[in-house]
Formats: sequence, C-alpha cells, structure tokens
Amino acid sequence: MSKYKYVLFDLDGTVSQSAEGIRRSLEHAITVMGAPMPDLSDYTLYIGPPLIDTFINLVGLDKEDAERGSQLYRDYYDLHGKKLNTAYDGIEDVLKILRENNMRTAVCTSKYEPFAREIVDILGLTDYFDAVCGSNLDGSRKDKRDLIPYAVGSLGGDFDIDKEQTVMLGDTYFDARGARLCGVDFIGVRYGYGSVSAMEDEGATVFADTPQELARLLCE
Repeated sequence: MSKYKYVLFDLDGTVSQSAEGIRRSLEHAITVMGAPMPDLSDYTLYIGPPLIDTFINLVGLDKEDAERGSQLYRDYYDLHGKKLNTAYDGIEDVLKILRENNMRTAVCTSKYEPFAREIVDILGLTDYFDAVCGSNLDGSRKDKRDLIPYAVGSLGGDFDIDKEQTVMLGDTYFDARGARLCGVDFIGVRYGYGSVSAMEDEGATVFADTPQELARLLCE
C-alpha cells in the first residue's frame, strides 16, 4: 500500500535518458543563431530548466532571440533529437508496480507537451501513463509550480484536496522547488542529470539511487 494516489514523473533524467538529443539540438540552434557556443559538458546547466531560460541564462540571448533559438531547437529536436531518447533500465518495472497498486501516473515536464507525448511513445511507455503534461508553445506552464496542479487535474484529482496524496519525482532542483512551492512530497533520483546538493537546498530529503529503489519508496 502507499500513501500516494498521484505520482508525477519528470521526464528527462527521471524516465528518459535524453542528454544526447538535447545537447545536439541545443548546439544546432546556437550555431544557426551565430551565438558563442557555451561549455555544454555540464548537463545540469540545461537539462531541467525551461528551454527559453537556457537560451537567456546559458547562451546570453535577449528574450526575442531566445524565443527564436527555442524554435530552432524545437524544429531540430522534432526531426532528430527526440529519436535519441531511451528509457532508464527498470523504469518500466516501476510503472508496472504502480499500476498494480492502483496509483495514477503522469509525466510532468517543462518540455513542450506534444514532444513529451511523442517521447513517451518512442520509449514504449504510453500505456503506463494516465496523462502526459508539459508546457505550451508560448512558454506558459513551463514551471513545475504550474505543472504540478495541472497534472493532478489531468489525472482527475482536485489539487487543493489531493495534494497530500501527490508526490513529484525528479532529478533537478526545478522539480524539488516546484514540489516545495506546491506543498507536495518530493522524491529525488540520483541517477539523473541534476545535482543532489541543489535538490537538498530546495528541501529534498528522500532520494532513490535506482528505479528499483524508487519503486520501494513509493510503495512502502
């Protein structure tokens, strides 16, 4: 049995190994824009944050150019990057266990929602998720603070009533911060791309080293 009814999964670094596709798409957009190429060896700088924030904060573009860069990224990612996603070993087993325990599951990602749906399908996991929730093309609903209530509602819940039965799973401080601001539980995963210390700074105290451990924490 579990205290949780609604389980929300971040996508990149929690369900999907996505670094290569994201990096290639980002390199393409930056090159086309003619902007200086930043050091992309540290995945924590651009896997997790909303896309437009990456172009503003990491690449140094103004808002208008960041929006153009984001569109170039999406175009390349749609053709090439998304196909490089693979599921973490064991994550399908976690989802099966949650199904058997009658938990409702959703992807909760700042990624553009149609892309997120396509990636879940590429991973072969569509049947295990009751909803796939992401951002809009105009950049709205990109923060986890907005996405978490949206995801619970997409699962048929009432967020104000059901937040105590909701848990957010993720690998970055964006996920941990969103959970904290929304007042829901958070379980961090150490096997992703984010920084554990950054998640701890946002109040995270429970972590899973593997998907298998994640299943145990959810069902204990």
